[in-house]
Amino acid sequence: MKHTGRITNEAKALDTPMSNRLRIFRFAVPAMLLGLAISSVYAQQRDKRVFTFRGKVEQVNTTTKRLTVHNEPIEGWMGEMTMGFAVDNDDVFNRVKAGDQITAKVYEGDFTLHDVQVVPSGNAAATPRAATQGGIRLEELEQMALANNPTVAQVQANLRVAAGLARQAGLYPNPIVGYYGDEIRGGFSRGGKQGGFISQTIVTGGKLGAARRVAELQANEVGTTGQVQRLRILNNVRVSFYQILAAQRLLDVRQNLAKLAGDATQTSHQLGNVGQADRPDILQAEVEQQQANVSLRITQQHLQASWRVLAAVVGKPDLPLARLEGDLDTIPDLKYEEWVATTLRDSPEVKLAQQAVERAEASLVQAKKAVIPDLQITGILVNDSTPLMETNPSRAIGVMGGAQIGVQLPIFNRNQGNIAAAKGEIESAKQELARVKLQVQRDLASMFRDFDSARTIVQQYKAEMLPRAEQAYRLYQTSYQRMASAYPQVLISQRTLFQLEADYVQALENVWQSSLVIRGFGLMDGLSEPINPTMGGGQSGGTGMGAYPSRAAPVQ
Repeated sequence: MKHTGRITNEAKALDTPMSNRLRIFRFAVPAMLLGLAISSVYAQQRDKRVFTFRGKVEQVNTTTKRLTVHNEPIEGWMGEMTMGFAVDNDDVFNRVKAGDQITAKVYEGDFTLHDVQVVPSGNAAATPRAATQGGIRLEELEQMALANNPTVAQVQANLRVAAGLARQAGLYPNPIVGYYGDEIRGGFSRGGKQGGFISQTIVTGGKLGAARRVAELQANEVGTTGQVQRLRILNNVRVSFYQILAAQRLLDVRQNLAKLAGDATQTSHQLGNVGQADRPDILQAEVEQQQANVSLRITQQHLQASWRVLAAVVGKPDLPLARLEGDLDTIPDLKYEEWVATTLRDSPEVKLAQQAVERAEASLVQAKKAVIPDLQITGILVNDSTPLMETNPSRAIGVMGGAQIGVQLPIFNRNQGNIAAAKGEIESAKQELARVKLQVQRDLASMFRDFDSARTIVQQYKAEMLPRAEQAYRLYQTSYQRMASAYPQVLISQRTLFQLEADYVQALENVWQSSLVIRGFGLMDGLSEPINPTMGGGQSGGTGMGAYPSRAAPVQ
């Protein structure tokens, strides 16, 4: 037993230096392979086409070590766009700032800028407006939309129609003039009467005022629908604006993830060559790289599609893709009770429902006045050619006048059908107003559910998850530099950080979209046809939140 114990102790003594050597080898091999990988990258670059890169720096991110640049078209490779680029030398971040025009070299298929140089302002090449003056701001897009969206002109035309109808409703009826003849052939006495008449309807009971009042209330509704359409346009622009802001940020993160996945795949291949990685590990790294590349392409397509939607809403479908400038991180603070009260007070849809009640009540007044008979007055002036037989047969009777005054007796038709219909419209309009108010509260409950959920996610990511992930990455990076951890752990922690950043950006987009729908009273789709009560044929032509096809649908 003693002999066996001595052998065991000797083996342990021999194992100590061997373990140290193996530990050093385990940490040294990845570092050596990383150097080989970098050398391999430069060798591959020599075989690729090289292009001259020109653009304007939009943002300098020293945390992710990337420059966001709006580049000029690169013939034979890529078009004009704004995206994040890595650089070959960290010294670039000490001498480049946002707004600088730069030149660099890029290799085909690689999004790293080499030999970055700042171009003096006097030699800067002409670039698009958005690149030379900074990103496009939300206020510019709103003004552009209100100036070019065709529905704005439609609303103005509808207002002119309503104003014309209101004016027409108060006009007095025209008189009637005509020819009057009696015993025209004269008979045996060669007489007869010929002349003219004028007839005028005298409107009584204030019917013209009642009709004008109904038309004016209808014109007020058209004015309110103009507010609805304006909100639709602005909300549509705002939602698209923040979608594009999020897509821009997400594109930067996806580019980082794609680059990181490529580095991980390359490292896995190098480790596999020296027996430090198995075939399944290499295949897994390749799959993750492909997933990252697909996500990057989808993000680019989403950005392009969102821009096309925005360009259509602002009335400039050929508006070139440009960088937008805005604050995505500062989310609004909304409270349910306050916004219920605000919406019930200020929503143009609630206002439309209230105006429909007023118009229905005015229609009842008009229907009751319609039964009051109008006076029909007619005046006649004729020349009677009948001779004066008894006194002076050689002379005719001469000019004669006459008058008629009549009224229509309301015996059978007392407008009772229209009066009953008007009463029904009042009841229907009041119930519609109550329904709209209830629907406001129901829809806001759904909207605030989405908003509160998205805001909670944003706050959790910003205050807890992202700081911890960044700290873990820094610790792994420091540990690796001290050869106390493996390089794959650094890659994994960095990938986790970037993926959390992508989730954070998507949560920001959700919270902004929910908040904008709430603040815009749920009105969306700036290219839908404007509501036009003058063409609706009654009060039910779209009063109330649920009646509008361009309203943001609540999530059930």
